[in-house]
Amino acid sequence: MVRDRNQPNSTHRVLVSGNYCHDVLIKDGVVLAETLGGAASFISNVFDGLSVPYNLVSKVGSDFAYSVPRDPIVVPNCKTTLFHAHFDSGVDGDGRQDRVLKRVSSCDPIKPSDLPESRFDFGMAVGVGGEVTVETMEKLLEICNTVFVDIQALIRAFDGVDGTVKHVALKESGFFHLLPRIGFLKASAEEALFMEVEEVRKLCCVVVTNGRRGCRVYWRDGEVEVGPFPTNQVDPTGAGDSFLGGFVAGLVNGLTVPDAALLGNLFGSLTVGQIGLPKFDFRLLQRAREEVQRRKMQCVNCCERKDDKFRFVNAAGHEQFHASLGVAKQTTKYLAHEPQWDLPISPPKSTEQVVLCQYTTQPKSLTGCVYEEAIKTVDVESKP
Repeated sequence: MVRDRNQPNSTHRVLVSGNYCHDVLIKDGVVLAETLGGAASFISNVFDGLSVPYNLVSKVGSDFAYSVPRDPIVVPNCKTTLFHAHFDSGVDGDGRQDRVLKRVSSCDPIKPSDLPESRFDFGMAVGVGGEVTVETMEKLLEICNTVFVDIQALIRAFDGVDGTVKHVALKESGFFHLLPRIGFLKASAEEALFMEVEEVRKLCCVVVTNGRRGCRVYWRDGEVEVGPFPTNQVDPTGAGDSFLGGFVAGLVNGLTVPDAALLGNLFGSLTVGQIGLPKFDFRLLQRAREEVQRRKMQCVNCCERKDDKFRFVNAAGHEQFHASLGVAKQTTKYLAHEPQWDLPISPPKSTEQVVLCQYTTQPKSLTGCVYEEAIKTVDVESKP
């Protein structure tokens, strides 16, 4: 649902709703890294880089181990949501690695009362562990003019024994009736199989990301394919979240939908080139901000439409904008990733041999160390 932009009450820009997580990355049974995770962390990382003003509502347990720009709600006597991402060495034709995701622990859900009473131009429902409830989604729709939803917040289900992430059909998720009030629904190509795109596009705009092929945007009256940015994939974790952050950042800055999707593709491609939460080069971010402002000025006339808040059709100069962002990516190498846990310099050891590594930044708490818990859990998972 897209409301009239001329709201009588004063509004803030963006409200992000989704829990921070602890992510443990495991390849061929070996723990490679532990990082800050959750869609909220990847999106806020992009927003901070592009200077997008936002509020964030996120819950963590008392064991939360990271310092973050937006403080979460700490739930006493509760653990932070923890995911184990299991990868193997195989790569498919699209450059994707097979991944099995398991939710090891989960924090409390976000309640409607946790959301602020202020109005916002944009809202984002980006739960990863089942923390966004139907009631919370309804509250988000009430206080935000346009709401962006990652389908993983709606269709994820978790195995009762080992927490393996599964998906249910969108129609069976309990959220389907809210689609006419949602502005944009984002899904990966794999997640899109759990909905009827042709049906859903009549209810809200649908954005389907497809890795190295870029993305496709569907709306009631049309669709457009938006090109990718070449990259070498190291870790696919968070690519869709960074895409959504870049996409919303583009719309906040007045870009057309296809141009905003290009910005999303750029940040998705930057994310897969690093392990865990990416660290972006300051020069690249500055160049991206300059290109966005330049593109906004080019399209200022076509973007000022009285009958629609967003423009979906490609405006003249889209390909040049694509090329300019590509040049920015190529000419400003982003910094080597500095994960919260240093990767071992020597070849990876078995889970029994891996020792505790040092944080590159001081964590908030080392109580109930997630890394040690990860080792124990992986050992249990590996036993017959």
